[in-house]
Amino acid sequence: MTSELIDESPQQADDDRITRDILVVAGVVVLGMIMSILDITVVNVALPTFQKELAGNGEEIAYSTVAWTVTGYTLALAAVIPLAGWAADRFGTKKLFMTAVTLFTLGSALCAFAWNIESLIGFRVLQGLGGGMLMPLGMTIMTKAAGPHRMGKLMAILGVPMLLGPILGPILGGWLIDAASWHWVFLINLPLGIITIVYATLALPKDDVNPSESFDIVGILLMSPGLALFLYGVSSIPSTGTVAATKVLVPGIIGAALIACFVFWSFKPKHPLLDLRLFRDRQFTVSVIVMFLFAGAFFGALLLVPTYFQQVRGESTLKAGLLVAPQGLGAMLVMPIAGVLADKLPVGRIVPFGMLGIIIGMVGLASSTSPDTPVWHICAWLFVMGLGMGGTMMPTFTSALRTLTAHAVARGSTLINVIQQIASSAGVAVISVVLTNKLNGSEPVKAATALADAKAAGEQPPTWATELAAKLGDAFQPSVLSDMAKAFHTSYWVAIVIISVTFLIAVFFFPKKKEEGLNTTEHAPTVLH
Repeated sequence: MTSELIDESPQQADDDRITRDILVVAGVVVLGMIMSILDITVVNVALPTFQKELAGNGEEIAYSTVAWTVTGYTLALAAVIPLAGWAADRFGTKKLFMTAVTLFTLGSALCAFAWNIESLIGFRVLQGLGGGMLMPLGMTIMTKAAGPHRMGKLMAILGVPMLLGPILGPILGGWLIDAASWHWVFLINLPLGIITIVYATLALPKDDVNPSESFDIVGILLMSPGLALFLYGVSSIPSTGTVAATKVLVPGIIGAALIACFVFWSFKPKHPLLDLRLFRDRQFTVSVIVMFLFAGAFFGALLLVPTYFQQVRGESTLKAGLLVAPQGLGAMLVMPIAGVLADKLPVGRIVPFGMLGIIIGMVGLASSTSPDTPVWHICAWLFVMGLGMGGTMMPTFTSALRTLTAHAVARGSTLINVIQQIASSAGVAVISVVLTNKLNGSEPVKAATALADAKAAGEQPPTWATELAAKLGDAFQPSVLSDMAKAFHTSYWVAIVIISVTFLIAVFFFPKKKEEGLNTTEHAPTVLH
């Protein structure tokens, strides 16, 4: 019966090519997703500028305060993502997507005209409420437009913004701040947002809304604050340097408790906020586990590269961003090929090779942290890591969504985005703590930091730091750089171990036979015109 339905579908009668109609829809989705993802990395570069230029009394604002411009955005993003599945069913994907872009663009405009750090943080939260919907909505729109038989090529297209954000963000942010002012970090979103709204109005198909799901009010009261509190606790680990801090434990435990209550509750209503029943699908479950471990290790390690170039090699933010570009180039070369293969071969014969490339690249980076390692050497390993990433990320997404019913795709993509958000935050926190603790364990590094802080503040440096620098003499600076390099070396190996475990799961549990297409026996997919 399933095969008959698939054969009769107009989408299946088509060939496997990505048609012009699908590319038109893809253009809208990619524009929206690029805005959301790019904004995160662009703003990261501007934090030191916020410290100085938004100070009301002339004193530099504490880094922990300006960091809320990132944390507030991330928490708003996480809190609104669980609503995407229900809202898409209730209001339609086109209306919701355009509303999300409008909210994000309005938030960007307000951020550009923020008069102090408090107003900027508030407007960033507004931005996050719009940005949180864009990723799961984009995946849902594209899956409906392209159909299951083109899922691999589709995911290769959606991978573009995921690659461009981390690569172009530091470059664009550094250039805008140097050439103009921090306001342009947000103003750049205005033309993008307006173009996306107009483009979506013309290109996206009209919504045919037949709401079938009730609103899970208990679920939203448990999951959204629970997720936001948990991620706040996790994201506070790097600044505190320990899991035992009150700032980490209290919100983390409360958030985890609310999420646990949600898990028990989610099996009661017919239409829960996040459909955990999807985990009954073995392929979906294995894919999500692989995605969680991969995202934690990869995005945690991604944090190390520009930080290494700036702290150990003394490069500017702009140059550090440019030096990371080979990774994106490698991924962009492989991703379209992996997308085509994912439609023809089982992911169990694709993803392990991609992960092997990531492991080789990370081992190479771990062995290249010495201050005198040639830059081209590091860039070569980044390129290899990018090749592996291009063969891993989107085929895993493809595997997760391929066997879901058409009606479950919105739920599945929402669930994947929530889990990826948790994984990325956890990975960054773990890698940051490892790096910070290793740096804090070095006396020369601590002395160099204390001397630099005292100089910047115009204060007398600590006696112990001055004495240590005098004692080591000419060996002081090489000792500092050597210990920093060792800290990065150790941090890379934490990521390597996690990716290696993920590799073994992919080898033994991913399907080795070609998956059947999307199960169309329930709510057969409709063609969007």
